[in-house]
Amino acid sequence: MMRWLALPVVVAASASPALAQRVEVSPYIEAGQVLLADLNDGDVVTYTQLTAGVDATITTQRVQVQANYQYQRLIDWGDDFGNGDVHSGLARANVQITRWLNLEGGAIATRAQGDTRGGGFGPLVNASNVNTAQVYGLYAGPSVNTRVGPFAVNGTYQFGYVKAETPGVVDLAPGQRRLDYYDEATSHLVMGSAGTRAGTLLPIGFTVSGAWLREDAGQLDQKFEGAYGRVDAVLPITRTLAAVGGVGYEKIEVTQRDPLLDAQNIPVVDGAGRFVTDPASAPRIAYDTDGIIWDAGVLWRPSPRTALEARLGRRYGSMSYTGSLQWQVSPASALQVGVYDSVTTFGRQLTGSLSQLPINYIGGEDPFGARYGGCVFGGGVTPEGASNAGGCLTPVFQSVSAATFRARGIDAVYSITRGPTRLGLGAGYASRAYYIPPVPGAVIYRTRDESYYVQGFGQWALDSRSSVSADLYANYFASGIEGGLDAWGGGAQGGYYRSFGRAYGSLTAGVYGFDVERSQSDLIAQALLAVGFRF
Repeated sequence: MMRWLALPVVVAASASPALAQRVEVSPYIEAGQVLLADLNDGDVVTYTQLTAGVDATITTQRVQVQANYQYQRLIDWGDDFGNGDVHSGLARANVQITRWLNLEGGAIATRAQGDTRGGGFGPLVNASNVNTAQVYGLYAGPSVNTRVGPFAVNGTYQFGYVKAETPGVVDLAPGQRRLDYYDEATSHLVMGSAGTRAGTLLPIGFTVSGAWLREDAGQLDQKFEGAYGRVDAVLPITRTLAAVGGVGYEKIEVTQRDPLLDAQNIPVVDGAGRFVTDPASAPRIAYDTDGIIWDAGVLWRPSPRTALEARLGRRYGSMSYTGSLQWQVSPASALQVGVYDSVTTFGRQLTGSLSQLPINYIGGEDPFGARYGGCVFGGGVTPEGASNAGGCLTPVFQSVSAATFRARGIDAVYSITRGPTRLGLGAGYASRAYYIPPVPGAVIYRTRDESYYVQGFGQWALDSRSSVSADLYANYFASGIEGGLDAWGGGAQGGYYRSFGRAYGSLTAGVYGFDVERSQSDLIAQALLAVGFRF
């Protein structure tokens, strides 16, 4: 639904002839009726969807903010479908305090699967409590970017917080053991670096950097602490090509306590369904690494709009491969590819991915709540002239796990913003190898899962008052959990939007399917007819 065409409240001023300062705040309310049909068995349910939200954009000489948030109240019509409250939204902000000091932050609210074995599929998480959890995340902190003599000096502190509510009904096959549910976590990240370019002091450029991370999770008293220090060098080979490499030392330790067991040696759960921590248990090592890390590779920059970097090395006790491609294809389009490898947690992966999203993202809402659980596409060139294609949160939400894991994969995002036309395409592969002590309830002990995903998105204006949109997505998940089954899901939906001054109407419809290996499968169609008003 293309609310970006709706009439906003605008306050404009000009601090200088070269820069227009703009504040746009557009609150709205909406009422809609949803029809949902199971195409396999013919069941049809209806429910009312009441929505209140706000879209905000602030662009000044020192402040860039974009925020989109909506609250939905779902009311069934006696179909036992389930009433509920849904929060969805995304916000990114950067405030320049001085020439060398910035404040940056971001926040997200969305819905995600609680257990990949328990059914449910992306577009339907907003309308059903089956195996879905409401998730919230935020990060914020200052960053310093200055020069001290020939050295460029950078420093960052980030505070992060992530909270996941317990999922609804998780439909597991007979004999499968349930997972522990994620609760909440707070994290602190400190990073710093100092370096010079090649030819400043030496023929090579070099950077000395370090970081410290601490995360405290609510489940089983889990603690994640890591630190590293390293030296990186850049050796120019030609005008556009350079050899890069680095060496350092890293230590990571993750500990957790045991779950409390009942007389049958089964973990005790609290009223929310999470494992209860045994207060008498000593902290166990879930993951521990300590030693030298290194990598080497190449950096290619044929133009200011293109940068390609590829590295291989040794980290986390084995070979590690990372890389990135940033290509501003034109002033209206950009391509971004990233190859990653890290030992992390759900909370750290979420806040880290959130910090990489562009501030000027495409914020058109999906009325069924799937927009911020997948790929987020960039909305064009930034005020500084840079372009960010966006990023995919799909691998973050492939399962809301309470365990530490090694995340490896590749993401690719391409976006185009040309006038009222906005297009995006994202795809990737993700793998997670879990680290957890062999204690009762450790269902994912020594397991690994994989997922493949693709998502397409488009918005087109028909005239000054009407527009259409389309979404396509598909994913395949291979579970390594005991009794876990491979599954795929896909869907397509389209929407039509028309404004009547401050009032508007919309029609959205889609078809979605999922299939679990040797188990359940379904094909579902749903449609929403809604009317709303912007203030």
